[in-house]
Amino acid sequence: MFSKILIANRGEIAVRIIKTCRRLGIKTVVVYSEADADSMAVEMADEAVFIGPPPAAQSYLLQDKIVEAVRRTGAEAVHPGFGFLSENASFARRLASESIVFIGPNPKAIEAMGDKIESKKFAAKAGVSTVPGHVGEIDDTAHAIKISEEIGYPVMIKASAGGGGKGIRVAWNRKDVEEGFPAVRAEAKASFGDDRIFIEKFIESPRHVEIQVLGDKHGNVVHLFERECSIQRRNQKVIEEAPSPLLDEKDPQGHGRPSRRARQGR
Repeated sequence: MFSKILIANRGEIAVRIIKTCRRLGIKTVVVYSEADADSMAVEMADEAVFIGPPPAAQSYLLQDKIVEAVRRTGAEAVHPGFGFLSENASFARRLASESIVFIGPNPKAIEAMGDKIESKKFAAKAGVSTVPGHVGEIDDTAHAIKISEEIGYPVMIKASAGGGGKGIRVAWNRKDVEEGFPAVRAEAKASFGDDRIFIEKFIESPRHVEIQVLGDKHGNVVHLFERECSIQRRNQKVIEEAPSPLLDEKDPQGHGRPSRRARQGR
């Protein structure tokens, strides 16, 4: 068990981690920017380290500052929360090289699942159906227009890194791409420190169903069944329901009648 960990995040997720660590008897360190100096997480943590101005690109996304804070406080591990550096494989590798534990997936898993470009390549190689599109990085606006017209409008311009509804824009025509591509790239850079963009076909009225899989370093793997995540606002999930009422046990594509558990409201 760790005696002290550093939380490389802020807000509600940092507070939740602190509360859990308290129950486990683990001391906590939080890093914070000027914008979060008076936050609940800073007040609750055993230690707090200032790391810079409000923009995440100048504070929470700077690996050097996180590692420096770990060294200064003697923390044994880093919990990245979600967003920021949580899906950054280079950060996980950096911590490993510094003999600091990264509380999260190993770098290879992050690259396979956290990086959308790499995850699509991984899925395609495994023979899994994927949304049609350009499986690779888009160079510039001209390249974005060319790829979009090859795919056929409407298309979705997406950041390869991060999530949370950020770095996503639908383009219905050439003008939308001209305006949307630089905007998505800028948002991705500011939010995730990674401005790589890819483009895929926009699926209208889709169903968003997930299956969460958890595994540890000892070979134990479990799944938590399916989750219905189709109710969204601005490409961010609002409600997650498990099990999904849209899937039928005999017809996993959801084309048949509702399953017994769905009819019973379970």
